[in-house]
Amino acid sequence: MGIALSIIVFLLVLILIWGIIIYNGLVRLKHNVSQSWSNIDVLLRQRHDELPKLVETARQYMHYERDTLERVMEARAAVNDAQQRGDVGALGGAEQSLRLGLGNLFAVAEAYPELKANETFQHLQQRISGLENEIADRREFYNAAVNTNNIRIEQFPDVLIAQLFRFRAFRLLEFDRKTTEDVDVKALFN
Repeated sequence: MGIALSIIVFLLVLILIWGIIIYNGLVRLKHNVSQSWSNIDVLLRQRHDELPKLVETARQYMHYERDTLERVMEARAAVNDAQQRGDVGALGGAEQSLRLGLGNLFAVAEAYPELKANETFQHLQQRISGLENEIADRREFYNAAVNTNNIRIEQFPDVLIAQLFRFRAFRLLEFDRKTTEDVDVKALFN
């Protein structure tokens, strides 16, 4: 075997090792996105299970707030539908509606002292508020994982391996600005 052939074989081995390293890195990023999504999914399911209990407890006291309670349940169904389909874009919009509905429910509950004093309602309100905060935290991790994945599959030379093995970009989970704003309690009572 001549020197030239040895150099060619050596270069081919280097290229193969380089490709394996990039491929494994992209696989790791893809699974980080999946794991981050699973972490959000668990919290969404827990909240999905808690909401009917909260609405049922509130319904016993809030006889004249039927629309508020129905909006929460409709928004819950929309979140569940988007979650089942894995539609991150629709989930962001549905989450916005649900958070707004919950904000309205908690604000309107202020007008019902017996409801506010109910231990079950207080427990569920704290539980759901805690889940909301955890979902917001996990959303940050998810979006960071998506961003890292999306940057890597577009960078050279990773783009060569990403296109060859069809690694794909993921959508960010974004909530509209209204979701993070405080609920206007005054407007709810006018």
